Amino acid sequence: MSVLSNRVIAVTGAAKRIGRCIAIDLAKRGASVAVHYNESRREALETAEECSGQAFRADLAQVGQIQRLFDDIRAAYGRLDGLVNNAGVFRRADPLEVTESDWDLIHDVNVKAMFFCCQQAARIMKRQGRGRIVNITSLGGIRPWAKHVPYCTSKAGAIMLTRSLAKALAPYVSVNAVAPGVIHFGEDMPPDIDHLVRITPQGRHGTGEDVARVVRMLLEGPSFVTGQIIAVDGGLSLK
Repeated sequence: MSVLSNRVIAVTGAAKRIGRCIAIDLAKRGASVAVHYNESRREALETAEECSGQAFRADLAQVGQIQRLFDDIRAAYGRLDGLVNNAGVFRRADPLEVTESDWDLIHDVNVKAMFFCCQQAARIMKRQGRGRIVNITSLGGIRPWAKHVPYCTSKAGAIMLTRSLAKALAPYVSVNAVAPGVIHFGEDMPPDIDHLVRITPQGRHGTGEDVARVVRMLLEGPSFVTGQIIAVDGGLSLK
């Protein structure tokens, strides 16, 4: 029997792409998955059905909606054993053209929402005496990308948030992060991304399943692992 059998795991941004892959992978290991979404209702319902779970809507840029989201999850499942903070905003922009609203949106979702989701989840987990949090950051939080300054800044913030919370929430809750490199889902890749694939030591882009397996490892493995940032990037961060 899997360690995750009968564990309740919430996955934010689980309607599509990496979040969907994570939710489905966890469900296959026996976890009860709470599927969060904001705008992608149809896809979220499809993911929830495939996971035999429930879908929950919330705009994570609004702290009040985050609080309601976790209240609803606890009401539906009675507990919360793990949180995967996957929801995020990714936008390419010339730094000289970035507006205040651009900056605020990216940081509201990629940093502020991640913190308050961690806060709400940790309150539940601490009462239970244990819990696991995995934050999805990015290689962009480790390496600077000239056309993604707000995004890189937000993901670097998410990395420090992970490390700080790992200390703050110990020993009851472990907090780790996964930093994906180039992950491809069949869409045409822009030239700058194609270049990153070419210089990746493993010689390929990653998949959602690559990320999902590492997330599962952190949820299943020893709680003695905390505050770690694991790059799932085919060695690109070594360049």
